[in-house]
Amino acid sequence: MALKDFLPILFGLTMTIVLSAAARAEPVSLVGFGDSLMAGYQLPPEDAFPARLEKALKEKGIDVTIANAGVSGDTTSSGLARIDWSIPEGTDGVILELGANDALRGIPPEETRKNLEAMVARLKERGVAVLLAGMMAPPNMGPDYAARFNPIYPDLAKEHNLVFYPFFLDGVVTEVGLKLDDGMHPNGGGVGVMVDRFLPTAELFVRSLAKGE
Repeated sequence: MALKDFLPILFGLTMTIVLSAAARAEPVSLVGFGDSLMAGYQLPPEDAFPARLEKALKEKGIDVTIANAGVSGDTTSSGLARIDWSIPEGTDGVILELGANDALRGIPPEETRKNLEAMVARLKERGVAVLLAGMMAPPNMGPDYAARFNPIYPDLAKEHNLVFYPFFLDGVVTEVGLKLDDGMHPNGGGVGVMVDRFLPTAELFVRSLAKGE
């Protein structure tokens, strides 16, 4: 092959390598979308779950940014009403954590499921991946309510092929020393436990996005 014929091929290969490297240089962009548990109720911004998770992932060498789109008091209905404008263009994935306030208010689980499913559908239509964080009904709601509420999350994860974390408050909900004085929200230590337990699932999620899976 003559040099003049080889040069365009060489140029094309070089540009492909450069563009691929540039694409890999972009951090994975996530949004933590939820209620006060995501927002970091009564905690400094750096102790909120998204900030602590971002730090933990970066310490493992994973280039990621996690925006905090948690709003205290949000139900799945209010989350659905704001999800389109709360998730900016260019977002690769969303950690979806909502439903605790639905259970506390006794909202019919069928309504919760419908709202969560609508949010998942809207995100998938935009090409945004979803990591679904599960919630469980508080014991005072009774066994009938729990039997209708608790399966919502694993069922949706299975039906929509979502990365799934079964219980967002795992390791904290029964530990008084890991919660604020209200007995409901995690303190800084509680968020640390949540992040430690959530980290393997988050790492799997982020690495799959980085590979374009």
